[in-house]
Amino acid sequence: MLQDAASPITGSRFASGYGKRPRYREADASRSPSYTRRMNRPLRSTIVIPARLASTRLPRKLLLAETEKPLLQHTYESAARATRPSGVLVAADCEEIAAVVRSFGGRVELTSPDCASGTDRVAEIARKLPDVDVLVNVQGDEPEISAAAIDLAVELLERDPAAVMSTLATPIRSKEKLHDPACVKVIFDQRGRAIYFSRAAIPFARTWDDALLAAQPPHFYQHIGLYAYRRQFLLELATLPRAAIEQVENLEQLRVLDAGRSILVGVIDEPTIGIDTPDDYRAFVERWQGRRIH
Repeated sequence: MLQDAASPITGSRFASGYGKRPRYREADASRSPSYTRRMNRPLRSTIVIPARLASTRLPRKLLLAETEKPLLQHTYESAARATRPSGVLVAADCEEIAAVVRSFGGRVELTSPDCASGTDRVAEIARKLPDVDVLVNVQGDEPEISAAAIDLAVELLERDPAAVMSTLATPIRSKEKLHDPACVKVIFDQRGRAIYFSRAAIPFARTWDDALLAAQPPHFYQHIGLYAYRRQFLLELATLPRAAIEQVENLEQLRVLDAGRSILVGVIDEPTIGIDTPDDYRAFVERWQGRRIH
């Protein structure tokens, strides 16, 4: 059943964000739910996994295979469970990764080793896919990525033709995570459009009370680094200069907000777990072994 697009969307319910749901003015009819329903159509989308061999904290992590499969294969297979995108493609930076993907039957394209970021790697693939409307950027080190989360990112763009990009967030319930600069925070408006991303605790509580962490709806959200881009905007994004706020926070998505464009934020219940350190990988292997036993 199609739901009101005015609030941030979750997989099973709406998060009301930071206030009550807005009323639609008559003059704003083009943004009303009924108008959105008429304009919606399924988007032709594909998943791109940018894959770079080098990694600082966990060398060659995408090829680690203590689970009988390379880490990258786990991510590929998890992403392939999504139902809205038509397929999955790995954007590899070298032949070694490409050969591994081919060995497990995956689709792969070689991209320039000079790409400065995963976004640039996905944009290089986008130039070769003129018939695709949306490209979903899934990080190669997220072997347990939820198919529903990927589908939600595409669905957000189907529901709002004005938005050029979507991403995800999950509630923050611990003070440690709220103040951890490695945990990127996001705030969004009543329509689910991102207002700002930061490594700082946002919104800042002038008077702190631990009860703020348990509030419903939540006050604090962790940004999940999964993105869906409209193809034309992705090609444009690759040409935009780095914004001042992007350089201060070292957050690429701020370039989009600085350019005056909209990023939709969908809410999921649990964060995806990226593999960045040896401890992260060991924990993943233990979870994988536990699932095999049960």
